[in-house]
Formats: sequence, structure tokens, C-alpha cells
Amino acid sequence: MATLEEDSIKTEKSVSEEIERGSFAPAINTIAEQTKLVIATYNIRYAVGSFLITGSLFRRAGLSLPSRRKRLVASHISRAARALSDGIRMPRVDVLALQEADKQTVRAGGVHITRELAREMQMDYAHASFNAPRGVEMESKQWYLDFEERIAPDDAGDTGLAMLSRLPLNSITRMQLPGTDCAWRPRLALETVIQIGEKKLFLYNTHIDPHGSIAERLKQQEAILERAAENANAPVILLGDFNTLTREARKCMRSLLESHGYTTPFADGTATWRAGLIRLHTDWVFVRGVRITSYGVARGLSVSDHWPVWIEIDL
Repeated sequence: MATLEEDSIKTEKSVSEEIERGSFAPAINTIAEQTKLVIATYNIRYAVGSFLITGSLFRRAGLSLPSRRKRLVASHISRAARALSDGIRMPRVDVLALQEADKQTVRAGGVHITRELAREMQMDYAHASFNAPRGVEMESKQWYLDFEERIAPDDAGDTGLAMLSRLPLNSITRMQLPGTDCAWRPRLALETVIQIGEKKLFLYNTHIDPHGSIAERLKQQEAILERAAENANAPVILLGDFNTLTREARKCMRSLLESHGYTTPFADGTATWRAGLIRLHTDWVFVRGVRITSYGVARGLSVSDHWPVWIEIDL
């Protein structure tokens, strides 16, 4: 892959906000002529594929092939870019929220997931790393959450959240969410503001902690709701991997967001994640002050163990 510097693309990193920004968008942007906007959320799981459990078992048996990881990830990024742009599985995405977007980790083959996907999709991007503390012991938690390939303490890379957009990203704010007992995995949200005509659209991308109790996870949602309440008259979209792994978790999360005036078109139990024959509803989009004209889940894409979840809104 060509590097960002080779492409002479401008990037910026705010020291205070710890957000990397860049753009591969064409000089002439025709999106202002659209009457619809497609917004999607996608836990891309550092683009290593859909085999979470079997991949873990192969690693533990010493059967992984790290030498091919970079080529595999690059191939998956190209596949994701096509699926999110060609209009076959879903409408072409205009704004994309990413979770588990690794930046040059060993497990991602040293690839900057956000930057390379933005390059292939010709979008603006903003990436915020978790800045996980080094040297913190990674404890085993619930057995069903212990299949993930972890980032080693001496790995110079990190994982994080990102926003990609065909529209200019007016402002990006990094929000530190209330922590749980997983000190090695801080939780963030990204507040993104996009100007559409005379209105501002606020988006909150997050990856809720699966390890904590339901009450702890709701505290993270409450922090986002409190921030969004500061813009009471503006349209708001909450989206991301909410890690609603059980029926009770889905019920409590949905009740909380609906009590604050948010709605979602997705029925409880809609499959957005899979492992073998297991299907779970972990990824969501909730809106306030926004009219949704269509929505769906782009199943069949094997870049991650999650599928992209999308909505189309009327501008």
C-alpha cells in the first residue's frame, strides 16, 4: 500500500484531543445535491475476518500465520470498501462509524485500518486511539469474551474509533466514558458534527464495554446522552457496537434511550454479529429529530464477525 505521505494527503493531529484527521475526498464534492444521506456503523474487528472463535483456537494451537496478516487485512479493507460503496448489499455509505479500527497493530499486520479504508472510499476521516495503558495486566473475564486476539503490551499500535465521511467533518470531540474493571481497554465515544445546509447533525459513535455489568454499561450510555442533551434542538444519531449480548441488556439499553426521546427502526434481536451458528444483536442506530426512510443490515460480508448496520435519512 502507498503511504499517506506518498499520496501527499494532509493529516492533522490535535494534541489536546488526540484525534488524527485526514482526507482523501475529491476536490469537487457533489453530495450537496443529494436528498438522502446513508449513515452506517461497522465494528470492523481490525479487518481480520469473521472467524473469531476458530481463529482463537488456531492461535492457541500455534497454527496462526502472522506473515500473511498484512495481505489478508489489505484484501479485507478492499472488500469492505467495495461493499460500502457499490450499492449491492446496501446503499452507498456517506458517513461511516467504525469500531475496533486498529492503527498499525501487529494483529492488523501493521495496517492503519481507518486511513486505508478512507483512502479506498475517498473520504475524510478522523481516528481516535484508545491509548490503552501499557504494562496493565490483561485479565481473563467472561469465557465467551476471551476469544479476542489482544494487543501485546509492547505493541506500538493501538485500536480505536473512527468516523469516515463524504461530507466535511466540521468538528470531532473525543469523549472518555466512565470506566469499568477493564483497565487495559478504556472506552470512548466520538462526537462528530456535520453541517447539512443550515442545520448541524450530531453523531455519537461508541463501543460499549461488554465486560462490565448492565448498570456499568448503561452509565456509559448515560454519559453520551448527557452530552447530546446539550444540543436539544439538533438532530442526533447514536450508533455503534453497544455490546447488548443478552435479551436483558437489549431491553435495558433500549428502555434508557427511548426514555430520552430516541427511536430505532431495528427490531430487538436483529442479527448483526455471528460466530458459527450463534447470532446476536450488538450493533445499533438510534435517532432523535431525524426521519429514516430505509434501513438494514449488510449481511454476507466476511471482513469482520460483525455486519454493517445502516440507515438512510431524508435531508
